[in-house]
Amino acid sequence: MAHETATLAAYVAGLKFEDIPPQVLERAKVLTLDFLGSTIRARRDAESTPSLLKMLEALALDGKGEATVFGDSKTWTPAVAALLNGALGHSLDFDDTHADSSLHPSAPVVPAAFAVGEMVGASGRDVLTAIVAGYEVCCRLGNALDPTSHYARGFHPTATAGTYGAAAAAGKLFGLSKDQIISAFGVSGSQAAGSLQFLVNGAWNKRYQVGASAMNGVIAATLARNNFIGSTESVEGKHGLLVGYSDDAHPDKATVGLGKTYETLKIGVKPYPSCRYTHAALDALIAMRREHNLTPDQIKRVEIGLHRNGITLTGDAATKRHPTSIVGGQFSMFFTGALALDQGSFGWDDYDRLGDTAVNALADKFDVVQDDRLEIGRTHPFGARVSITTTDDGVHERLYADPSGEPDSFPDAQAMQQKFLTLARPVLNGRADQLADAILSLERFDRVEKATQLGRQ
Repeated sequence: MAHETATLAAYVAGLKFEDIPPQVLERAKVLTLDFLGSTIRARRDAESTPSLLKMLEALALDGKGEATVFGDSKTWTPAVAALLNGALGHSLDFDDTHADSSLHPSAPVVPAAFAVGEMVGASGRDVLTAIVAGYEVCCRLGNALDPTSHYARGFHPTATAGTYGAAAAAGKLFGLSKDQIISAFGVSGSQAAGSLQFLVNGAWNKRYQVGASAMNGVIAATLARNNFIGSTESVEGKHGLLVGYSDDAHPDKATVGLGKTYETLKIGVKPYPSCRYTHAALDALIAMRREHNLTPDQIKRVEIGLHRNGITLTGDAATKRHPTSIVGGQFSMFFTGALALDQGSFGWDDYDRLGDTAVNALADKFDVVQDDRLEIGRTHPFGARVSITTTDDGVHERLYADPSGEPDSFPDAQAMQQKFLTLARPVLNGRADQLADAILSLERFDRVEKATQLGRQ
């Protein structure tokens, strides 16, 4: 037994802003900004948002507090703000992805950090430190769970490992001791939940369960702050996370290189608002369309090769070929691929083309298959092989080992800011630019709410 729970708790309790390399802090700020763009736009556009708000009203959970929900004019209690920001930020499926663990780290971590940061009057430096702590915990636990095994068991790692990441961020801002963080992780183990069953009918569970992981992390840390005794060894114990949620766990991956190798630098960002497993194929389709001047009438057949995880999430022809909901479209290699091939681009507003006759006709020409070349000897599961058979120009094939936006092709600061502004300006207008500047200089704020209040409508 390697005491992974206690090792991670000691890391979180002892982490200092000065310990974190400058490039890690810069990346954390950019990732936070990227996440907030999705949060703000989803407050206005995501079709699931009204149901969330009505639920809170019905249960009298909509009381006024001091915590920001980005894109909203009202302030909320901390736990509810974490829930809403987490759910909203994950609703567009445009938020960041950690390839090795196949999870979206900002969605549970950033909402928990801001909710508690505002609650305790933390500085921007404190919040950035907590965000890095949360990223490291949830990504490492996702690695340890083994995403292929975790998915095969039907779990969504952003919601399971993410609960621990949210608890780490919240616990750091509360100033919890190592033993208190162990207790917070113990409570997290009882709250870590997230089912892939949403894939069957394009349900909104995926959005809610990630918001719930942010809220549950805040609750776990708050309980520990008030001397609640949580279970020990909740990661590695005989009934712990790694035993209950995976058939092929790798406990060593939870702590290897801790404090020296930063998983934060391995987090990639999305160029398209859909499941990350579709992105390498979309990159290839858009590039091939441009290079060969392809038009839909020239296409006889398209074959997309994916990792088995991509097949599980996006490649089932029986249920994915002609989606009718946004969630269904976000997890359809057929719809997203046909759309990209039809118009040469893909953005959030293009979900208006769900059910479009031309897109559906092109999707009928797609086959999605498992490609072993994307699995053997690889750590990143997000590559794709694309083969396009044309009526007059033969077969064109391209293998993309990774999608754009991964660490070796991470967009520059200007591109990241532009993505944020494209999402946020329709909601915040000119204040979007002010919020972007504030997040990208978050360490300068003595109280984080001076920055977050710019995100209120």
